Amino acid sequence: MVGLVEAVGSRVSQFQVGDRVFARLPLGQIGAFAEYVAVDAAALATVPDYLTDVEAAAIPLTALTIMQALELMEAQAGKTIFISGGTGGVGGMAIPIAKAKGLTVITNGDGANAEWVLALGADRFIDYKTEDYTKTLSQVDYVLDTLGGAETEKQMSIMKKGGQLVSLRAMPNGAFAKRMHLPKWKQVLFGLVGRQFDKMAERYGVAYHFIFVESNGKQLQEVADLFSQLQIKPSIDTVYPFEEVNAALDKVANGRSRGKTVLTFEGGKK
Repeated sequence: MVGLVEAVGSRVSQFQVGDRVFARLPLGQIGAFAEYVAVDAAALATVPDYLTDVEAAAIPLTALTIMQALELMEAQAGKTIFISGGTGGVGGMAIPIAKAKGLTVITNGDGANAEWVLALGADRFIDYKTEDYTKTLSQVDYVLDTLGGAETEKQMSIMKKGGQLVSLRAMPNGAFAKRMHLPKWKQVLFGLVGRQFDKMAERYGVAYHFIFVESNGKQLQEVADLFSQLQIKPSIDTVYPFEEVNAALDKVANGRSRGKTVLTFEGGKK
């Protein structure tokens, strides 16, 4: 979400009317389609001036996911992270954020995008068409799994004992349910659902985590400041007017996007 502040509460001091702000809305369910919304100030950050509204809207969800994944890993500067599928929209944000945290970044993807990925700060790029990362990588400290499926176990195989893997695409587990303070019955359910990944991680001597992004204005402001320094722009796939919301949802649901899908309202800044 991105927009202009129309009014502020009496206890809000960090924002004022007219400020351009963005956020991952603090809602129990993902997303909200509205021209006006009341938002807790703690969820907001100031949009960098160089970004359009469309570009800014594409940042919060992905960037906060990455920040919170690194926090969950307890990622330390000087260590190594493998970001799978780094040529996509997630990689375009994850690579510079991980570099800013002092990590050595390795990623893979389509070789046609190698130059772009290396320019973002990746220390090593692996073309999946010509190199099997499971044969050439080992002793990796952290993994950000953006692919899921069979790739999750492959990524565990390249890690150090005690390494930390956060998946964006695999299955939630009991630890996730407990961390999110879900009801006991859901903790039991997710414990059963994610058991295969916990057992898999145990075989490789690593830790498996699943993540669901939460609102955090402080983290988002850190991202905004970083993006301002590096002039990073997100990858945008398609921009839809609000009248075509169903087409936008269909595109996202069917996994046909190579970047972020953005909805705009008439009269919004492009």
